[in-house]
Amino acid sequence: MGDVAMTVPVLRAFTKQYPLVKITVLTRGFFMPFFNDIPNVNVFSADLKGKHKGVLGLYKLSKELKGLNIDAVADLHNVLRTNILKVFFLGTKFQQIDKGRSEKKALISGEIFKQLKTTHQRYAEVFGALGFSVDLSKLEFPNRSKLPEQVIQVIDHNTLKWIGIAPFAAHEGKMYPLDLMKEVIKALSKEHQIILFGGGEEETRVLNELEQSYNNVISIAGKLSFKEELDVISNLDVMLSMDSGNGHLAAMKGVKVVTLWGVTHPYAGFVPFNQPEDFQLVANREAFPRIPTSIYGNKYPEGYEKASASISPKTIIEKIKAII
Repeated sequence: MGDVAMTVPVLRAFTKQYPLVKITVLTRGFFMPFFNDIPNVNVFSADLKGKHKGVLGLYKLSKELKGLNIDAVADLHNVLRTNILKVFFLGTKFQQIDKGRSEKKALISGEIFKQLKTTHQRYAEVFGALGFSVDLSKLEFPNRSKLPEQVIQVIDHNTLKWIGIAPFAAHEGKMYPLDLMKEVIKALSKEHQIILFGGGEEETRVLNELEQSYNNVISIAGKLSFKEELDVISNLDVMLSMDSGNGHLAAMKGVKVVTLWGVTHPYAGFVPFNQPEDFQLVANREAFPRIPTSIYGNKYPEGYEKASASISPKTIIEKIKAII
């Protein structure tokens, strides 16, 4: 989800600079709301568990896509499926992202420790190679979404500032310890409205418990559609996220994002779009010198699973208060 969300600012910049070019985004149907308000962008939904499954399904998909009279393909993913599609698109200009795998391997091995290209830059380079140079500094974000009545019924529209908090991530090494996050929520909820984001049965249970524990705290997990959640995100004053998809969802809406980094690190290039360096709160590398231990946070040595605990709740609280 984060990878798809990171394409959104790039496509906004592209369509602003090339208003006569039509873009078709090939992605899962679930992500269609990401692109609803971008001019000249349509979404083609891939049915990867149905008619587009497997090599034969990808061949059918390529036939359907060719019916759109596509002039060029920008492959922003460069995985097995897109490489198979590349074969079927023989004769069509087809440019793929350079993910910088060797550089990222050097980063997590400790061979280098420096800022790599951001994923957004890598996306823009694909379009540049197709003849469309994209200036990511020239970008207008959408206005805050008007909240529908069913959303207002879930979240009282009060005068407090809205702070979104997404405390979960795919891997433990990327998550801030829940006991410390409770300290953050307790302090910030005294003066601000806290809106909790997450999904799945266990995450929803934890978020509901947090909602019951403090005033001015609302969990929207399981209460709204995905489109409605995006509308809520666009109305936040700031989002507190792990190195995970929710940070990218907020950034694509132009929301300020404070990101907590455990065993991963901003240098790998996955910082949410247009967020300052000081919005990235990283684990103490003196105590955990092997950070980043992996690009996606799924691998780390024993004892590193709680590395993000070296970021104090006080640091997080002060940063968010300063932003608000």
